[in-house]
Amino acid sequence: MANSQRRPAALDPVYYPVVALALILVACVDFCDAVTVVDVYRLVQYDLSGVPFGSRLATLNHHAGSSFFASSSTVDLSRTVLMLPVRELDLDLIKEYIGQGKLLGGLLLLLPPQFSPEKVETAVGGDEDFDLLRNKVSELERLLIHANIPYPVYFAFEDDNINAVLAEVKRNDASGQPATATTGGYKLVVAASDPKKIASPTITNIQGWLPGLKSDGDSSQLPTIAIVASYDTFGAAPALSVGSDSNGSGVVALLEIARLFSVLYSNPKTRGRYNLLFGLTSGGPYNFNGTQKWLRSFDQRLRESIDYAICLNSLGSFGNELHLHVSKPPENTYIQQIFQGFSSVAEESGLQVGLKHKKINISSPRVAWEHEQFSRLRVTAATISELSTAPELLEGTGSLSDNRRSVSEASIIRSVKLVAESVARHIYSQEGKGTNIFADNGSLAVNPSYVRSWLDLLSTTSRVAPFLSKSDPLIMALQKELADHTAEVNVQHETLDETFTFYDSISGKLHVYQVASVTFDLLLLLVLGSYLITLFSFLVITTRGLDDLINLFRRPPSRKVKAV
Repeated sequence: MANSQRRPAALDPVYYPVVALALILVACVDFCDAVTVVDVYRLVQYDLSGVPFGSRLATLNHHAGSSFFASSSTVDLSRTVLMLPVRELDLDLIKEYIGQGKLLGGLLLLLPPQFSPEKVETAVGGDEDFDLLRNKVSELERLLIHANIPYPVYFAFEDDNINAVLAEVKRNDASGQPATATTGGYKLVVAASDPKKIASPTITNIQGWLPGLKSDGDSSQLPTIAIVASYDTFGAAPALSVGSDSNGSGVVALLEIARLFSVLYSNPKTRGRYNLLFGLTSGGPYNFNGTQKWLRSFDQRLRESIDYAICLNSLGSFGNELHLHVSKPPENTYIQQIFQGFSSVAEESGLQVGLKHKKINISSPRVAWEHEQFSRLRVTAATISELSTAPELLEGTGSLSDNRRSVSEASIIRSVKLVAESVARHIYSQEGKGTNIFADNGSLAVNPSYVRSWLDLLSTTSRVAPFLSKSDPLIMALQKELADHTAEVNVQHETLDETFTFYDSISGKLHVYQVASVTFDLLLLLVLGSYLITLFSFLVITTRGLDDLINLFRRPPSRKVKAV
């Protein structure tokens, strides 16, 4: 019975080297060396009222090129990923290329390392080369976010590895041998799934309440001053949108103002007869959608108690000029009172404050400044900002060039003193008396270390609202900080306006491979194939004889089946 079970036939030892070499041959045909792995950040993908914008694809798997002109007419750029350093970029050329709807396999834009959020450098100012580069990046960003691009677009930062790859790609292109499947070269691969819509993106508002001194009745009957700043950002690359100035500087200023007044209000003898309402709002880049929903959640008594609101926006640039933006006519009594209060404090601080009036259009959905959401509800409000005019929709709110290097701590500190001192003099009726409540050497002085620590944190944290969860560490940190300086904190979660639709896959890993050309593969195949045939023939002849070798290639005789 045991003998009736046949053992599986063992492979003849003569075939061992043949099998091994065959495996080597198969491996060598598609053999490629991994050169480096790079963090990449995808161009934002979004829809505005159903119209698509940004990069519509995420997967990348093509050979690398270095120029729009490096290829001949026989090379199809739709299978090429162009590696373009931003510092060398011809903006007119890329604008024309995108405008004409020409296809690419992909676009990899290399940013100088100074633009990395991980590089927390103190701003120095007066760097003309950097300022020119910032302007170039800003113009590129405006072009990309308002275009519908049907191929993957990624950003990466220059480093030694990627620069070495780029240098070799440039040499190959210059020699007339751009990378293709035929010639070989470098292949850029980003493995990513198809981008998916973010369902019902959440925007979170954080409110802190600091009650004034009670008199005979409830403290809620006291007048209220609101100090507000939008904390979220929008940029060409959501994973890099840190918005150090817009509006990280405004958030830092609000937190420091809240800290100063919490000290002032901690003593009943110095607590003012005004309530202070601090609001960190979301949805700023999207017509201040979060501010709108926050204000609509107020009951009528709270809304009517607001004496005025000051919105903080972009306070960290170099320079000594700020602008007070208002919607009510400049001759309005309340507007004049606010402006004169700011002007008098600004003169003492070596600053200039100008008044900018912009009438709002109630029928238009466009909201240029945060205070306009208050004005639509007939609440007196103003925005203090370094900007003389409002940026366009989805622009100037956390761009690639808005990083720690472009923000001045000293400017933020001056702005904090300006706002805090103006508000305090109004609360304590000290206008025009030269009183310095927040003197530099006093117990109520602005804390530069506090300003620096929060500015550093915000300058390394992307804050694009649709990609922040309700329990995001940043939101929790802001909530905790405001709770430390106010008596009561409320958090409001809302859904972003359906006008804006966003897609995921905002970052990934770029794998750079060096691949051999098809010519090399064919040559290798021919050499190894010839070697295998020779080796196989030699082994058969030496072990079995020439007749066996001939029999291997002889056609076996046909067998005829006799019919029964």
